[in-house]
Amino acid sequence: MTSFADLLVPIVVVAVAFVLLLGLINMLRGGNANRSQHLMRLRVLLQFLAIIVIMGVIWWRAA
Repeated sequence: MTSFADLLVPIVVVAVAFVLLLGLINMLRGGNANRSQHLMRLRVLLQFLAIIVIMGVIWWRAA
């Protein structure tokens, strides 16, 4: 049986990768600098969330 944690970790990792790809595409196309800045901030926020989720899952499984 798959637990919620087993689903949550890949979701946050894919979200980070998706925003990263959007930022790279925007940069390579020479897109709006404000959009690039917004995507970078969103990526950093999602990376923080991903670290919190992953550490929470590790803590939960160790308990």
